[in-house]
Amino acid sequence: MLGKLGEGAFSIVYRARRKEDGKEYALKKIQFNSLSAREVANCLNEVRILASISSSYIIGYKDAFYDEPSKCLCIVTEFASGGDLYHRIQSAKKKGQFLEENEIWKTVIQMVSGLKVLHGLNIFHRDLKAANVFLTKDQQSAKLGDLNVSIVSKNGMAYTQTGTPYYACPEVWNDKPYNSKSDIWSLGCVIYEMAAQRPPFQSADMQGLWKKINKGVYDRLPSRYSDDLCWLAGQCLKLNPTDRPSCDAILKSPQVRKRIHLFPNE
Repeated sequence: MLGKLGEGAFSIVYRARRKEDGKEYALKKIQFNSLSAREVANCLNEVRILASISSSYIIGYKDAFYDEPSKCLCIVTEFASGGDLYHRIQSAKKKGQFLEENEIWKTVIQMVSGLKVLHGLNIFHRDLKAANVFLTKDQQSAKLGDLNVSIVSKNGMAYTQTGTPYYACPEVWNDKPYNSKSDIWSLGCVIYEMAAQRPPFQSADMQGLWKKINKGVYDRLPSRYSDDLCWLAGQCLKLNPTDRPSCDAILKSPQVRKRIHLFPNE
């Protein structure tokens, strides 16, 4: 173990080095004895989903095992040495800086490319947020991670409420069935946060947050950013999920197409 990277209610993520080759990985240790049957199922779901996906836009799965002494499920994944997008945003904010628009577009294109892979497999991420977007050391590549609440849909719809409140779409808040467009709403929240350095909807309590999200009213992005970026965030944050674009529609939009050439690897 080389140190702690982060922790949740029932898990701790460590930076670890494999002895046989010296390579570094992220090791997530999940306490099973404190989890409900549903939470255990979510953990096993993460392993199954990660193992089935191979994409440069999604954190790579390496191994999983059960550690009997600690009663923990251990999930080994690719280590993103650049940290996560949330800390990238907060770092810029503390310095009184804003992310350059080209950096935002590159991150957005990679996030949408990752979502396209998931949605193509009928998988909804369900907890897309800045803290679950991981960066390489040079911060040139962004990858989606933390898929433990993802779901594989057989009929195109899901009903279980999950995810992080600030990024949850209106249909989830209202206990309605939802589909892949719920991830598009969350994408809009992340785009907004990259530019404004805060989520589009905030409140001191859950009731206030519910009301703001259901109204769908938020401040315009800072004037330093283009109308194209404002347009994309707005398209993702449409209250009616059928009005939100698919990943394909986003990638094929003129606003994105005219910037693809800036990122030759995309």
